[in-house]
Amino acid sequence: SLSRANCGESVLTVACEQTEVLLFDPISSKHIKTLSEAHEDCVNNIRFLDNRLFATCSDDTTIALWDLRKLNTKVCTLHGHTSWVKNIEYDTNTRLLVTSGFDGNVIIWDTNRCTEDGCPHKKFFHTRFLMRMRLTPDCSKMLISTSSGYLLILHDLDLNKSLEVGSYPILRARRTTSSSEMTSSSSSAPRTVGSPCHQNDSGLLSEKQMSRSSQREGGSPRNSLEVLTPEVPGERDRGNCITSLQLHPKGWATLLRCSSNTDDQEWTCVYEFQEGAPVRPVSPRCSLRLTHCIEEANVGRGYIKELCFSPDGRMISSPHGFGIRLLGFDAYCSELVDCLPKEAGPLKEIRSLYSHNDVVLTTKFSPTHCQIASGCLSGRVSLYQPKF
Repeated sequence: SLSRANCGESVLTVACEQTEVLLFDPISSKHIKTLSEAHEDCVNNIRFLDNRLFATCSDDTTIALWDLRKLNTKVCTLHGHTSWVKNIEYDTNTRLLVTSGFDGNVIIWDTNRCTEDGCPHKKFFHTRFLMRMRLTPDCSKMLISTSSGYLLILHDLDLNKSLEVGSYPILRARRTTSSSEMTSSSSSAPRTVGSPCHQNDSGLLSEKQMSRSSQREGGSPRNSLEVLTPEVPGERDRGNCITSLQLHPKGWATLLRCSSNTDDQEWTCVYEFQEGAPVRPVSPRCSLRLTHCIEEANVGRGYIKELCFSPDGRMISSPHGFGIRLLGFDAYCSELVDCLPKEAGPLKEIRSLYSHNDVVLTTKFSPTHCQIASGCLSGRVSLYQPKF
């Protein structure tokens, strides 16, 4: 996993498989420091909270807080998950840290009351098969992807509100649509929770939970839950696993990397958020529309490839075999809102960059420079300054 922040000068932080966190100066490529025992197991993700504080999460089930000014010791270690912790998000307005793991839990940590012993925390949400969790830039929505092909969206998000089982309204589940299907499918019956290829996975949300929750539908309640099965080209009725989940920096769209259940195809897909007036409870809700997609190389089966948007949202950097591809919504790297197709169309390949001798698993744009970083399975990190 790759992350970076500004602290007088830019810092590139690298999460490694074998308990380490590496820090580099991305301009000079100089190695600054190695946190050799940052965790007791694989380090999965890094998130900067401000210009000096950052958080790491690990397969050792913990989250650690660090201060760039004093890297010899952790600020504190957070205990609460019972399985591998994979994602860290942060609400800068409330200073709440949000984490998710393979225990299916989303946990909220109050960094306002952080001590050497940790932070007060609460379990916010739980679902089976959880893979990735993200907050929109304005923290108005939480998106959760699952290995059973579902995408869950919590609308009108309130992180201060505890969510007990059945306490959130259900906005009926359905498959997302492309533009050409909007008219014909808008009157179709809503999908039930249960993927065609995962009939035994219907416990994602039990019928009892659905029944109790749907009684609270109506209006626009806080933390209302929408369950979608995103359309993936070539995957209709085959099922898929949503392995990577990212959000457009302006909150316009979500970016998914999906692999088929048989692991023989991978796709990168962009879905536009469709906002509007609150939908009546009797109507199926669908907040996402497939706008762009592209088939990936499907090299390195079984490994998750993390992709990302550029800081301005005009490009996507996607792991592709032993390198990365820079993708645009059109050949001119236009804004998404300026080139929305009537029907789902292909992403355009702008440039391919190859410098690795192993499968690339992650890539990240610099927020401040014309620079891209990528990391591969063998541990090599590459920095690019592409010229167009």
